[in-house]
Amino acid sequence: MRAWVLSLLMGLVWLTGQAWAGDISPVIPKAQGACVDEPQAMRRHHFDFLKHQRDDTLRSGIRGAKYSLKECVSCHALRGHDGKAVPVNAEGQFCQSCHSYAAVSIDCFTCHATVPDKAPKTAGVTQ
Repeated sequence: MRAWVLSLLMGLVWLTGQAWAGDISPVIPKAQGACVDEPQAMRRHHFDFLKHQRDDTLRSGIRGAKYSLKECVSCHALRGHDGKAVPVNAEGQFCQSCHSYAAVSIDCFTCHATVPDKAPKTAGVTQ
C-alpha cells in the first residue's frame, strides 16, 4: 500500500513540475515574414549560422546571404503603436526574450542595427 501511495505522490510531483516548467518559457513575438530556415534549426543553430555569415562577410565580402543579421532584423523587429520599429533587443522583443531566458548576452547589437533600415545603404564604393 505504501509503495502505491509513494508512486502516486511522485507522479503528482512530476506532473506539477512539468506544468511549472511550461509556465516559465520565454514569450517569443511572432515574426513578420517567413524565416530562412525551419524554427527548430534556427533555435538550435542560429548563432552558428550568424558566425559563419560574419566570417564570409569579413573575409570574402559576401553580403546579403541567407543567414545575414540584416535578414533576421527585417522580420523580427516588430512595429510599435507609433508605427516605428521596436529594437529586437528591447525588453520583451524577439532576440532579448530568448537570450534573457537562456542567460546569454547579445553582443551583435553593440555594432549592428537593432531595427531595419528604411532604405538599403551602400558602402560608397564606386567602380
